[in-house]
This record gives sequence, structure tokens and C-alpha cells, in this order.
Amino acid sequence: MTRFTPAELEAARDRLVPDVVADGLQVLFCGINPGLMTAATGHHFARPGNRFWPVLHRSGFTPRLLVPAEQHELLSYGLGITNVVARATARADELRPEEYVEGGRLLTAKVTRWRPRWLAVVGVTAYRAAFADRRAQVGPQERTVGDARVWVLPNPSGLNAHWTAETMAEEFARLREAAQA
Repeated sequence: MTRFTPAELEAARDRLVPDVVADGLQVLFCGINPGLMTAATGHHFARPGNRFWPVLHRSGFTPRLLVPAEQHELLSYGLGITNVVARATARADELRPEEYVEGGRLLTAKVTRWRPRWLAVVGVTAYRAAFADRRAQVGPQERTVGDARVWVLPNPSGLNAHWTAETMAEEFARLREAAQA
């Protein structure tokens, strides 16, 4: 793994992380926003403590554990990644409420354009803020975005102690089963 100095990570705040998308995906995963390690590497969910990649594998979405540098392999499984907010931060609590609202608007445009079957927002707080749905819980939502059904997943950040890798994998697997039905 590449090591970055604090100055290099700070400089990453200005970098955009390209979406991993294609038309007609089965599931488009949507993170909150890129962390500084993600921005520095250009690979989604790149921070070592983030459980996204292990949980994706444990849930059956991928046949083997992918590393962030292999993110484009997701496309071969009908999966993609984007973010609610494009701006990189050290922590999601650095984002302003209006950034979430604008992110929800831009995400709706992306989903309408790319037409995934499912939009999986990884983080209930981000979903609530982006779509003004204070009562949303983890799981399938009544709302659609474009023609995509919506599922809210737990945030795989290592800071989210409420969910273990095992319980997250179970929730991701519920989405996988729904997406394959």
C-alpha cells in the first residue's frame, strides 16, 4: 500500500475521484464522499479501515476480495460506484447540509442518465440529508430515483461501530438477492 504524508493527503482535497459507471448497471453503490486516501489514490473506499471491499465480497457481490485499485472490475459484475458529494474531506462531518442537497440533485441526474436497476446509498445519514427523508432506515426504500429502486446500506467506515462486517455483509446480501430477483 502506498503511504502518503499528511501534506500529500491534504493536497488530495482538490482532486476529483472519477465514478465507476456504465449504462444499465445492476447496482450503483453511492458513498457519502471521497475520503482523503480515496482522493489521493483515485480509488473508491481506499482507506485501510474501510470495510466496503471485504463486505462486498462476503455478501456475494464479487467472487473474490477486490482491492480498491481493482475497482473497474466491478463493471464486469454489473456494479458501479459514485458519491453523494464529490468533495474530498478527512471526515464526512466536514460536509455542509447544502452539499448533501446539491449532491442528491446531481445523483438523481446521474441515476437518470446511467439507469442502474438499484441505487445503493452507503450511509443512512447521507441518504437522509441528500433526499430530505429524516425517517429513512437501512433497507429498501419506497422512493425511486429515476427508474432505480433505492436501498440504504450501512456505512462501511471503520468508524461505524454499530455494524460489524458480518452484519453489514448480511444487509448487502439482502440487496444482492433483491437485485438478482
